[in-house]
Order: sequence, then structure tokens, then C-alpha cells
Amino acid sequence: MIEVINAVLAQRPETRIGVRTSAPRWLFDLTAKGRINFSSVETDTGVVQLDSLTLDEADSIRRASSFHADLVTRAASETRVLREIDAGLIVGDIPPLAFSVGASAGIPTIAIGNFTWDWVYADYPRVRLAPNLLPSIRGAYAKAYMALRLPMSGGFGNIANVKDIPFIARHATKTRAEVCAALKIPTNKPIVLVSFGGYGIPSLDTETLGKSKKYTIVTTTNVPLGRRKDTSERKGAFISLDEEAIYDAKVRYEDLVGAADAVVTKPGYGIIAEAIANDTAILYTSRGHFPEYDVLVKEMPKVTRCAFISHDELFAGKWDAHLDKLLAQPKHKKKPDTNGAEIAADILLKTLDNPPKRARGRAKKKA
Repeated sequence: MIEVINAVLAQRPETRIGVRTSAPRWLFDLTAKGRINFSSVETDTGVVQLDSLTLDEADSIRRASSFHADLVTRAASETRVLREIDAGLIVGDIPPLAFSVGASAGIPTIAIGNFTWDWVYADYPRVRLAPNLLPSIRGAYAKAYMALRLPMSGGFGNIANVKDIPFIARHATKTRAEVCAALKIPTNKPIVLVSFGGYGIPSLDTETLGKSKKYTIVTTTNVPLGRRKDTSERKGAFISLDEEAIYDAKVRYEDLVGAADAVVTKPGYGIIAEAIANDTAILYTSRGHFPEYDVLVKEMPKVTRCAFISHDELFAGKWDAHLDKLLAQPKHKKKPDTNGAEIAADILLKTLDNPPKRARGRAKKKA
């Protein structure tokens, strides 16, 4: 969504952007290329992660059921906020609350994503214990004016107006040589980036990885910004980079992806799209019962070089043979389009200028 925000501001810098999310503020401060009005608020519950590779299905359904049981009250509260700031368009990735609010406030809503939450929750057996959850979510999605559906998708059956757009992805703006010089990464071996989000993989055998003769293994520590001390560590071939230090060096995460020959990760839309955009191969592992996983694994070979590694071999640091085979794969002759942010921004601004008749009209250049 930050890429979409940046694309909107690139086309029309005077657009007012308000962000209401439970995502950390620092992420927007570091990556949004313009002024935004940030508010911290829970917009949905998603799934409950126990760690990077394990989720709690039962608690995911419990929390989602509790949250959406109160959707009408939440929507009323959000409606007051959005009317106060005179919002002209609501864009959601992809919380049902956003579309309930839009219907209540008379503001057009556009969904952006590659899956919907009713599609995810419907795959969990415990959803039968929350009989009102799926109807509530589907009823909210039905109120959306439009959905911009990304590749590798699932769901969207309850949104009438669906448009398919290309991958939204972050593109590196620095060369491999520039990234390695800025972060002091050796360039004599292929670079492998470890990317498992905020949880990381604490049980990873970094001692074994540090002894690799073939590869330089790089990961990042994702902890709150504002520390006085750089927590980067180097153990032979294994390098752990402090995320604050990365941004201090004027390097963005997508630059690091672009500098890597391969990324070791769990399948997720964001990292896959980023790997495609920057021509980085993917060594992936399983991530627990999340319906999106099967879709991503099925579609990945069509769009990028990829290979699977088991949890046992992943944790033990036995990567070399898998990486050898992965990087020996031929590159795809035609790369998928990754300009979805620009296309989405164009659609958002056109909708803002010419809102649908069933939504209350708003002045131009507001968001």
C-alpha cells in the first residue's frame, strides 16, 4: 500500500493521504515519499502468528469473530472520523471494516489485495463455531465499489466490480555494488537474503551458515527504531544487519533484495512480488495452514525461479545444495509486469475525481 501511496503522490503531490492502520508508524516514516496523516487503529485481526512459520487457527477465528461481531459500532466510529477529515475515497487492503465505513459515510471504497479474509477463514474448520463471521465479512465486501485484484489471488466472490492489475512491487533504486559498499557486504560470493518478517527465525543455525564457503548470508533485525547502538553482527559468511543502520546508510529493503542473488523466505505476496521485480530467485519453506500458501506455490514457478526447502534443512543451515540447484535454473524469458502501483494510483485518482453515483460526491484532489 505504501507503493500505491507513493504512486498517487507522484502523480498528484497535493493529494491529502490519511492512513489508519495497526502497522508501525516508522515503516511509513521511512518509506512514504510524501506527507501523510497517520493514525494508529485496529482495522482487522488477520491471522494470529505464533512465530514466522506457525499460526494459531483457533485464536485467529476467535479474534476475527469478536472483532466483526462489533463491525456496525466500529464502522460508526470510523465514519465520524472520515467525515471530519472530509475523505473523498477509502482504499483498503483488505479489511472488511473499510467497506462498511464507506457505505455508512457515503464515500466510495476500493479494495486492493490478492485475497479476501472470508476466503481465508472459510478454509479453517473452526469457522463453524463462529456462524456469523463469514456472512459479516462477505456483507461488508459486497459494499465495495471496486476491487483491484492482484495476481496469485483467492476470494473476491462477493465484490461485483473486480479489475485485475499487475503486481505491486518495490523496485531497487541502487545497484548491487552501491548496496554492498554502503552496508559493507562482501561481493566475492553470491548473496543470499533471509527474509521472514518481524518474527525472524530465532532457532536458525547461524554457526553453520557462517561457515558457508559458497554464499554470503544476510539477514536484518527488525526492532524498534531510535536505539543509540547499531546491533549489526558478522559471523563469517553470516551477516545480520540492523534495520535502522540500513536506512541510515540510505539503503532500502528493496535495494537489499535487488542486491541478493536469492532470498530465503516463507511464501508471501510482498516478498514474491519484490523478488520478481528485482530478478531475485526464491528458496521457500512451508508456512503453516494459510490458504494463500497453496496458491502462491502453484503460481510461483510460472513467474520466477523458485525451489523448496524443508523446515529441518532450513533450521539446520543446510542450504548450499538447494541454492546451487535454484541458481542453476534458467531465468524466465519474460518477466511479469510489476507496475501495479502506478495503474492502481491512476484508477484511484480517476475515482476520486469522478465518484460513482451511489456514493456521495466529494471535491477533487481529496483522499
